[in-house]
Amino acid sequence: MTGTDRTQSPVPLARPGHTDHGQAARCAIVPPYLLARLATVEDPRFSAAAEAARRSLRLDDPIRSLRSAAPRPPALPGLLAAVPGTVRRTISDAHQLQSLPGRIVRTEGQPPVADVAVNEAYTGLGDTHELFWSRYQRDSIDGRGLPLDATVHYGRAYDNAFWDGERMVFGDGDGEVFNRFTLSLSVIAHELTHGVTQYTANLVYQGQSGALNESVSDVFGALVEQYATGQDTATASWLIGAGLFTDEVQGEALRSMKAPGTAYDDDVLGKDPQPASMDDYIDTEEDNGGVHLNSGIPNRAFYLVADAMGGYAWEAPGQIWYDTLTGPDLTATTTFAGFARATETAAIARYGQGSPEHEAVRVGWDGVGLTLDPVRAAS
Repeated sequence: MTGTDRTQSPVPLARPGHTDHGQAARCAIVPPYLLARLATVEDPRFSAAAEAARRSLRLDDPIRSLRSAAPRPPALPGLLAAVPGTVRRTISDAHQLQSLPGRIVRTEGQPPVADVAVNEAYTGLGDTHELFWSRYQRDSIDGRGLPLDATVHYGRAYDNAFWDGERMVFGDGDGEVFNRFTLSLSVIAHELTHGVTQYTANLVYQGQSGALNESVSDVFGALVEQYATGQDTATASWLIGAGLFTDEVQGEALRSMKAPGTAYDDDVLGKDPQPASMDDYIDTEEDNGGVHLNSGIPNRAFYLVADAMGGYAWEAPGQIWYDTLTGPDLTATTTFAGFARATETAAIARYGQGSPEHEAVRVGWDGVGLTLDPVRAAS
């Protein structure tokens, strides 16, 4: 290897016309196929990583689609008057146990602590909240000021991070292949965006709708990182999970939105298998029907949209995707083609038919093999 009602609900509030499909999926950042490959490594140099991958898979598999056992309690009366857009973060420490939430170690407004993972989680939650509030006027994950909770140091050398329907959970990685999972802002924002999707389109975590669920999280994961660092479309890396791999891995990140299939190429982990267009779509029953694989297709479409517009991707491109996610045109089982049409509708609604933004959306989807039908001019 080289108007604000802030009473919280214990379950997501489905958008009118959408069906509650039961318990929220446990959405993890590292694909199961990558951990499965690592789990079979026999090279003694990576024995700890292989064992950590096996433990991580055992932790993930039985509860991949289960909600955390404890529902979120209703908001306390004293929190109901919080100013809209005010972030409220609580970071807990699981101390390598698999029990949530763990012991509270930092709350909103408290100064940094000695534990770098705690501070990274705290900052990452704040950066994600800032993008959604400042750019899209969304008041936290649920749009109603939901407190943001996270747990660090989950499990022993746990090789993943996930959103469980209520909180962010971060493993420390194995130290041989994976670093700590709070290291990447795009990972933190990716997982929190699963929560936004849970409270809006509620895309079923299976097949194309599941790949869209993953892609939307990658989109806003990248945008949060770009917004926090002031990167424009041309200078941004468009990598998801940059820094997660140790120096032993031949790879930059878990995924590349700009060039799906190129994020890593390693003699132990193999080559990044993501397709970049519908020509290479992967039909599989693994990975919930390829949710981490085929997400490369809408990921590249978003990058091409942003590239066609230029400037900052969190502006018009991000606005169109946010309008699509929160608008009326998605169903819980929306396909890639349906999502593409919905982004075109959103672009026209906000920027006008034939506008540069509208045309950029068409260019982006055409670039991945999903050509949109001509739009008929309004009579």
